[in-house]
Amino acid sequence: MSITTDSPLTRKLAAFVALSEAELTVLERLHQRRRTFAAGRDMVHQGQSGQAAFILSSGWVCSYKLQPDGTRQIVDFQVPGDFLGLRSVLLRTSDHSFEPVVDIEAAEVLTSDLLLAFDQTPRLATAILWAASRDEAMVVEHLVGIGRRDADARMAHFLLELGSRLALVGIGDRTGYDCPLTQYHLADALGLSAVHVNRVLRQLREAGLVTFREGQVTFHDLDRLVEMAEFDPAYLDQTGPLLR
Repeated sequence: MSITTDSPLTRKLAAFVALSEAELTVLERLHQRRRTFAAGRDMVHQGQSGQAAFILSSGWVCSYKLQPDGTRQIVDFQVPGDFLGLRSVLLRTSDHSFEPVVDIEAAEVLTSDLLLAFDQTPRLATAILWAASRDEAMVVEHLVGIGRRDADARMAHFLLELGSRLALVGIGDRTGYDCPLTQYHLADALGLSAVHVNRVLRQLREAGLVTFREGQVTFHDLDRLVEMAEFDPAYLDQTGPLLR
């Protein structure tokens, strides 16, 4: 079995399309330029042009926008199997930055590689478009969360979404998952202060719903947490291949 056949990206795309041998071969080529990046050092800067996209193989990355006063808003977190900077490649300029949360490994994908893959395997191109559309749907949910959910529901929804995303690529399940994020990451992503994040996590833990401690998210009562957050995973579209 090749590395790509069981890669996080292959597992993710398999939720949309049953990949053929030819499509797996093209996907293998997209993984050829493997690179490592250190935690805390931006891979791509906001406003940068002419950069490549990346396929995240291991580790976590945050994407964020920097404000003129130096504060930042984390837009999303990328986990194994996610594309980084796909929209920026197609639009030629990055509108946000990417920073590894931990040391990561990623495959660099040049624009020419991507366009060739799209030309050779239209079904694979459709699957990557699905992945990009799914990412957009998550950003919409995050916007709704910040604007309309109270802090407890916002946190619960976020932790449940991460759990679903990680389960899709084989690194999480109904009991929980490893999570390297700090309370400062959560604050920047959820529009809360670090003090408020700490209070919310304590309330969820004391309610017997979920614990986030020492890099581990543990679900204690998943059904009740889903009910409290009104979490409907339909927007993640993980029920099985649409194209066979």
